[in-house]
Amino acid sequence: MEAGFGYSSYLAAIDARMIPSQIRQEARRLGFDAIGFAKVRRLDEHARHLEAWLAEGRHGTMAWMENHFDMRVDPRRLVPGAKSVISLLLSYNQPDLRAADIAATDIPRISLYAQGDDYHTVMRAKLEALFDFIREQVGEIDGRVFVDSAPVLDKAWAAEAGLGWIGKNANLLNRQLGSFFFIGEIISDVDLQSDAPATDHCGSCTRCIDACPTQAIYESRKVDANRCISYLTIELREAIPTEYHEAMGNWMYGCDICQDVCPWNRKAAPGAESSLLARMALRDRDLAFWEELSPETYRELFKGSAVKRTKLAGLARTVNVIAPGLSRGDTRTTLPDPSRP
Repeated sequence: MEAGFGYSSYLAAIDARMIPSQIRQEARRLGFDAIGFAKVRRLDEHARHLEAWLAEGRHGTMAWMENHFDMRVDPRRLVPGAKSVISLLLSYNQPDLRAADIAATDIPRISLYAQGDDYHTVMRAKLEALFDFIREQVGEIDGRVFVDSAPVLDKAWAAEAGLGWIGKNANLLNRQLGSFFFIGEIISDVDLQSDAPATDHCGSCTRCIDACPTQAIYESRKVDANRCISYLTIELREAIPTEYHEAMGNWMYGCDICQDVCPWNRKAAPGAESSLLARMALRDRDLAFWEELSPETYRELFKGSAVKRTKLAGLARTVNVIAPGLSRGDTRTTLPDPSRP
């Protein structure tokens, strides 16, 4: 390297068209389903929305969401000198199991994302491997990988990178993958050519809003965590308010209703990552099984699983809430048909 030719200038001189192409190829080899690039900036519009959402108390008891606000809206606070955000998607979709779960209204149900191995572990390993690959291509770089593990607005950055749009249920939607996927990021000081943001394809559809049994989607693209079944069964450590007991139906951990009814999930391809596939030991377990679950069986069933986040006591609390409805056989929820025009 010539004297006076700084390392930052060297990075800038790298062919911006070749490097993203190589990264895309490696991402596919590692098993990622989609990848996109965005230039780092402060997300001012998202900052305004987040600030208002927090001020209204829509985050419930998740006080940690109030922390590190500036980091959430500007990745340069997380990674000094950051220039690019690489967003990646990893599908866990299993259409056949989803259909079976929807039909089985007489047994406690676990959100599909939590039926396989913990996505934090699975995806982080892939992200770190991709980060190592980038280092091999461009030399020593600064950066970090993230999997729902730091104050990063992952859906916003994925949308910026052209991987989809934020739907009316506040989930990222992708025309090929639907929404049953995990999002991860690599934020680094490598200046990469960005992709164009995707356009919105929700149109006039309101199936997710109409289907939410607790009316948690109080406005298009805005969810009140206080009413959301996923929040009530996972994040809330207090007693679940009685006003939501009946509406929870047979949801024991999480909720997929607003995704189950989304037309973009109707033809989404199955995920290929075997470690994210549902554990058969969790399938078709009736109410009595969960009511009698011992600490030993709990540890065995959920070793390396995201369900351990709620602990046995939290799981038992939710089972007690949904048990009366299951016993009476009145937990059936009529969902809009996602195949209708």
